[in-house]
Amino acid sequence: MNAIIADAIAGEAAEPSAGVAVEVEEAAIAFSDPDPDPVIVPAAASPRRRARAPEKDTRVTAQPGFVLHSYPHRETSLIIDVFTRDYGRIALVAKGAKRPLSKLRGVLQTFQPLSLSWSGKSEIRTLIAAEWVGGLLPLEKSALLCGFYLNELLVKLVARDDPHAILFNHYVTTLNQLAHQEPAPIVLRQFERALLKQTGVAGDFTICTSSRQPIDPAEMYVVDPERGPRTARASDSWPRVSGKTLLDMEREDYRDVATQAQSKVLMRFLLAYHLGGAPLNTRQILIDLMQL
Repeated sequence: MNAIIADAIAGEAAEPSAGVAVEVEEAAIAFSDPDPDPVIVPAAASPRRRARAPEKDTRVTAQPGFVLHSYPHRETSLIIDVFTRDYGRIALVAKGAKRPLSKLRGVLQTFQPLSLSWSGKSEIRTLIAAEWVGGLLPLEKSALLCGFYLNELLVKLVARDDPHAILFNHYVTTLNQLAHQEPAPIVLRQFERALLKQTGVAGDFTICTSSRQPIDPAEMYVVDPERGPRTARASDSWPRVSGKTLLDMEREDYRDVATQAQSKVLMRFLLAYHLGGAPLNTRQILIDLMQL
């Protein structure tokens, strides 16, 4: 089981031991992508979408959300990047959160369901209150590293102030699946595909763009990141996948071993393209851990 989880995010790498898991959590402030294999990225990558300008001054109360990332702000405060159900990804300043007696110290943790309240009209709003809601098991060992991988994808691919309620629900489901040790290769591929769909950059895997005919399970295809699947050519350097794999991915059916292998390479390729070549740091963290 450990080898399967590690392979889902880092090729042949093995799962970090329980003793190393603490280092994973500490190091993951930088985020990372768990797969060290090289990726061929098309020359012209899509530019990242600009965040929407924050709207008028508002006060929001009891909004479901999760902390994706945090970093120090001045001497006693934190800037937290949160993913909320109805407002998408936003930045909040948690004033005094680093003080020893602050009630926020033990609350603003990653992968924990929170009820958040804030106010403000600038790009960085002010956190008013945060309460732990509960209901999810903690992530441990390899599942913890997978969780940081999800968070980094959200930070780098989801524009701020862009609501994604469906993607939020996918995120909650994925954390729950990882916490219950469901197969990481399947769980991660489902989330990656949902992320590209909900951000509007995923193509239809049921239609061949070169022929406008339904995908043939017996044929081989490549996926153009801007247009979708087309028939594979001998000169293609992009990942080649079977029509069956594309149809399986569209149905979220990853039981076939070949589908798991091909979908991993394909999603790595598509994510690299939409990231514009920007690295995912979880990869380097896992490589460093393997050298300890």
